[in-house]
Amino acid sequence: MKKSFSLFPSRFGFFPYMFLIYILFPVYYLTKETGMKQLIGYGMVLLFFITYRQLYFTAGKKSFTYWLALQLSIIFIYSMFYHLNYIFLGFFPGNFIGYYREKPKFYRGLAALGLVLLTPFIYHIIKMNSMLSPGKLLYFVPFLIIMLISPFGIRSMNWRMELEQKLDQANQHIAELVKREERVRIARDLHDKLGHTLSLLTLKSQLVQRLVSIDSERAQQEAREIEVTSRAALKQVRELVSDMRTNTIEEELIQIRQLLRAAAITYQYGGEVDFSKIPPLTQNIVSMCIREAATNIVKHSRATHCTISISQSTEKINIVIQDNGMGFDKSKQFGNGLQGMKERLRLINGELKLSTHYGTVLELAIPIIKKE
Repeated sequence: MKKSFSLFPSRFGFFPYMFLIYILFPVYYLTKETGMKQLIGYGMVLLFFITYRQLYFTAGKKSFTYWLALQLSIIFIYSMFYHLNYIFLGFFPGNFIGYYREKPKFYRGLAALGLVLLTPFIYHIIKMNSMLSPGKLLYFVPFLIIMLISPFGIRSMNWRMELEQKLDQANQHIAELVKREERVRIARDLHDKLGHTLSLLTLKSQLVQRLVSIDSERAQQEAREIEVTSRAALKQVRELVSDMRTNTIEEELIQIRQLLRAAAITYQYGGEVDFSKIPPLTQNIVSMCIREAATNIVKHSRATHCTISISQSTEKINIVIQDNGMGFDKSKQFGNGLQGMKERLRLINGELKLSTHYGTVLELAIPIIKKE
């Protein structure tokens, strides 16, 4: 497909077209010239316009310096051999010098601009012709200063635009990472909340099937427990849909007590800790870890009793979860549940320790961050 002609790159918008009006000034001054000097002057105007266009298209390329050098040469010839007013064309290269990213190239370009602007200015001071009185020469001074300072402003602006572009790219990358992390979080939450509850329902339904013909009263009781647990599962689904509200440790301990009671495991809690002073993020992570531990006790330990103790010192929070079950095989690696606990605790610099002593002992240590 054939590309359509474009006077200037579209990414620069309307800005390049605004500067075109200043090319009309040398055209006006050339009307006062005659003969070959006027013809050469018009030719240089056309060449100057070409350099102006090419500098936009070659920004960042090797040929950019050659086009800039040609533009500076045209301004030098105009200012030296035509009229000092042509020195105002210096605003054009002043803009493009700011496109240099490397400092050595930028300062070399700035030095070349200074040479092109100051040499004709000093020349006309020495010449001191009737056309330019000292007062008129002083008129050029503030504009010379602005032209020499403008590359710094353009360079700063380009650097900021480039930084904003990189920031936008970084934000897009972060957004993708957040989406990916959100998918992982939802998968973990389904495993930690709904998956464990459904596993419990499966175990209890199997128990009911065995008890129907043996102990109908116990089977009815277990069926009622299944109903309670299923309602809890429905509640968990609603919480997941509503973006998983943050659980507090106190709320989680109540749910764990109900879970253990439904599994016929006695429960004992020890500790006097003010949970309201613990940050919400820490509470959410700790509550999910406690839930994971309690679910593992119900599913794997064959325990009849569970103890949870929570203590707090000036430096950390200590949580010990112990059961009187069959313990665990030290030769086996952590499962998905315990691995997920370790990953969550790592977010708050927490530590996990698992040992066997008349059952399984799980110890969590979470440092307390002091605010000053």
